[in-house]
Amino acid sequence: MATDRPDTSGASLRDLARVLAAAPHRMMFFAGATAVLVSMTWWALVLAAWRWGWAFPQPASPVPAGWAHAVMLVFGMLPMFFFGFLLTVFPRWLDRPALTRRAYVPVFAGCFGGYLVAHAGLLGVHVLFVAGLVLMLAGHAIAFGVLLRVLRASGRRDLHARSALAALACGLVAQALFLAFACGAPAALAPAAIEIGVIGLLLPVYFTVCHRMVPFFSANVVPGYRVVRPAGSLPLMWLLLLAHMACTLAGAARWRWLADLPLFALFAWHVAAWQPWKARRPRLLAVLHIALLWLPVAFALYAWQSLALLLDAGDVPARVPVHVLTIGYFGSMLVAMVTRVTQGHSGRPLEMGTLPWVTFIAVQGVVLLRVAAEYLRDPQAWLAIAAAAWVVAFLPWVLRSATIYLSPRIDGKPG
Repeated sequence: MATDRPDTSGASLRDLARVLAAAPHRMMFFAGATAVLVSMTWWALVLAAWRWGWAFPQPASPVPAGWAHAVMLVFGMLPMFFFGFLLTVFPRWLDRPALTRRAYVPVFAGCFGGYLVAHAGLLGVHVLFVAGLVLMLAGHAIAFGVLLRVLRASGRRDLHARSALAALACGLVAQALFLAFACGAPAALAPAAIEIGVIGLLLPVYFTVCHRMVPFFSANVVPGYRVVRPAGSLPLMWLLLLAHMACTLAGAARWRWLADLPLFALFAWHVAAWQPWKARRPRLLAVLHIALLWLPVAFALYAWQSLALLLDAGDVPARVPVHVLTIGYFGSMLVAMVTRVTQGHSGRPLEMGTLPWVTFIAVQGVVLLRVAAEYLRDPQAWLAIAAAAWVVAFLPWVLRSATIYLSPRIDGKPG
């Protein structure tokens, strides 16, 4: 019987590198999994130092730590996961040959190399931080170019491919803005870059992939499942997201509800139309639908926050909606989708094992803890605890996943 952990004790570094480079998802998921722990461990230590006055033998970050935290997640950690997915599935979506190592290894080198250099720069070395941002931007630009060439070679007008590329273009603009700030441009560029990164890059990539894959995965498992995939959903999403960003960037958050209420309705409609009550089994399918629930919740909170500003009717803490979106939707969907791809592309059964399932449940607790931290008596302490809880929740999942990425497929097939 095949084991879940093939023996790699005798493998050389060259062997491990060859296995890691056997497929784009291996390299990029390995990089992203590493970043899951590195970024949040750093952030947990920063928060703990702020709250309890711990002294660490490290200089201050070259940019405000909160912005650094956001940038390393928005442009560092999460894109490495979806690049691994897109570089794998884009050719399949468009009936093109699989990408060669020459196409995806430079993406890995730029994104992960830049991430590591930038994180080293957070120890107070400004030039390293900027160099890392440059490398990350180069990695994103290479990925954009590779995927654009695949689309052009196909001769198709694939809606999902075009939506994903539009999001990557927004990401390039956002990273350029933050790089300009890091090089001395006005500080206002930093929050603008983060806003565009979250709403213009991450969210449309995530929802575009869900729009294509969630009905597909559900139909493959659930007898009689009705596939719902309206062609107008993605253009409407883009129109509303652009309006959301415009209100935020123009300092008109009180009017953002005009976009956020329709976005809530759009996402809630899709959650219902994809029939989650039919997808309670198996767990590998159920987690996709559970993760989706956080998306309309996030935009209900965004709308509530905007209306409260308009009506002067109290306040929703500024960071609550964005953390419901990032931890709840992005974090939960990360575990759900990456586990699925990892299982299937390593020759393992398509099932949500106990360890990934426990991690997924723990992430639900982390998002609730992060939201509650804004309302508890000692919010700074609870923010540090929530960041540490993320690390604890993900550590076993990361270790298991990394072992798989560094091991050949258990069924002997290539990839």
